[in-house]
Amino acid sequence: MEKYNKPVPETWQELTDTAAFIQNAERQAGNTNIWGFVFQGRAYEGLTCNALEWLASHGGGTIVDTDGKVTVNNPNAVQALREAASWVGSITPEGVLNYAEEEARGVFQSGNAVFMRNWPYCWALAQQEASPVMGKIGILPVPKGGDGEKSTGALGGWGMAVSRYSKNIDVATDLLFYLTGREGQKKFSILGTYTPSIVKLFDDPDINQANPVAILDVFMNAVPRPSAVTGSKYNRVSSEFYNAVHQVLSKSATPEDALKTLEANLRRVGRGGWR
Repeated sequence: MEKYNKPVPETWQELTDTAAFIQNAERQAGNTNIWGFVFQGRAYEGLTCNALEWLASHGGGTIVDTDGKVTVNNPNAVQALREAASWVGSITPEGVLNYAEEEARGVFQSGNAVFMRNWPYCWALAQQEASPVMGKIGILPVPKGGDGEKSTGALGGWGMAVSRYSKNIDVATDLLFYLTGREGQKKFSILGTYTPSIVKLFDDPDINQANPVAILDVFMNAVPRPSAVTGSKYNRVSSEFYNAVHQVLSKSATPEDALKTLEANLRRVGRGGWR
């Protein structure tokens, strides 16, 4: 981006234009392996996260709202998916349709992608001494759909638990409380560039120096997947969603048709209540 004097994109359209410009310029200069943008496009939970960001950042909702209403079939969601589908084969390799986190990271970390959407752990790996892109990359918030919209990333997370069959429940529980406490989260944030869940840690100078991914505004504006409202049926909701999105990305369905069918399917899944 410095080479071509391009500013940090704030909208998806700006990212699309910048990615296309740099990709084309680099290819004309002989770098035939370069792509503009990589992400997780396989039909799995990672695509749910990506597509939820596309929808939310375009004002297209959260698939199922907090009242349990299926809201995914709307014009803003159509626009978001149409834009995403336009990337595949242009600024994004068609192979993205089978990319999970590591496939996307492999392309980006080898220096063959201008932009990548991924999780915070990638920063630590990309900045290792053997990485071709060490010291050459930056972090930016997920772009917004346009004027009046906001940047919002999918709220990720991972949990720890103690097996009831453990022979050392007390010790294991002590370890769990340490790892999820302030000191444990600080170590994870510094060494693995994980985002802490304790708000006060975002002001920790050691974390701020080591982990540029720990941005409080991004954390506070994140969009959760609709697992709380859909409860035990969430896996089915997510499966219906990412399969519909995958059809759009692979050009086997239009955004309008895919979202119409998805709405009907989700209504059937939620018939009788989400719980």
